[in-house]
Amino acid sequence: MKVNRLFNDHQVLSFELFPPRQRTSDEDYRRIDETISAVSALAPDFVSVTLHTGVQDQRRLTLALADRIQHQYGLPAVAHLPAAQLTTAEVDDLLDAFKANGIENILALRGDLPAGGRVARDFPHASDLIRHIHEYSDFNVIAACYPETHPEALSPEADLRHLKEKVAAGAAQLISQLFFDNHVFYDFVARARAVGITVPIEAGIMPVLSQHQIDRMARTSGVSLPEKFLSMMDHYAGRPEAMRDAGIAYAIDQIVDLMVHGVDGIHLYTMDNPTVARRIVEATRALVRQ
Repeated sequence: MKVNRLFNDHQVLSFELFPPRQRTSDEDYRRIDETISAVSALAPDFVSVTLHTGVQDQRRLTLALADRIQHQYGLPAVAHLPAAQLTTAEVDDLLDAFKANGIENILALRGDLPAGGRVARDFPHASDLIRHIHEYSDFNVIAACYPETHPEALSPEADLRHLKEKVAAGAAQLISQLFFDNHVFYDFVARARAVGITVPIEAGIMPVLSQHQIDRMARTSGVSLPEKFLSMMDHYAGRPEAMRDAGIAYAIDQIVDLMVHGVDGIHLYTMDNPTVARRIVEATRALVRQ
């Protein structure tokens, strides 16, 4: 199923899983299975799977997990395809594998640039990859967007121009980077619509569970942390369980507000944590229009 069609019927709810970076063990599968089971009761519209590009075995693990989601759980799988470290031949091999496994949806990304630079320069931008995917076969292609502007963009206006190029290349829907201030997202959507971007835009939500996550995001992601969020996390610093619960509560509050304001969809970064997924599912079950 091409998941872009679902936006015509209801507000879409989706989840993201992160396969282990090492060879998958029975314990890894148990944890992932628990996470999928925790969200399946809400009948998510799709589940996306991050692709680790560095080692061939890790690519196979991602494909195996996407296949597991789609055929064992009956949920549409979206496979990530970050091209900064892939040649055209490697991309085509992966596209063949996706097609052979019945995976029709791809999240096309440039991907993070490692400290040592690109391994391949076949796809300088995500729009180049999107165009190539459509020339290669008939996939539903999803792209990323950045409510607070991509860290490498020269300006918010330039970032929107690049986003419009992705849509023109064939991106049929967008998933946003995480954010913690819904007004930032609403402003971004309004600006995107004003420049002619009409495809559905899902809001990416990540529950923050630890001080380590907060510190890492402040250093690397460029995501702003509003005063309300910082005050809450400050209050529960040194109390890991309380901080986890506060992070879940904050994410639920974001989701409720977004749904009420008519967001096209919610994309939840689960961090492969079944407890978090289950808590959010239970709190938002009645909000989703089925």
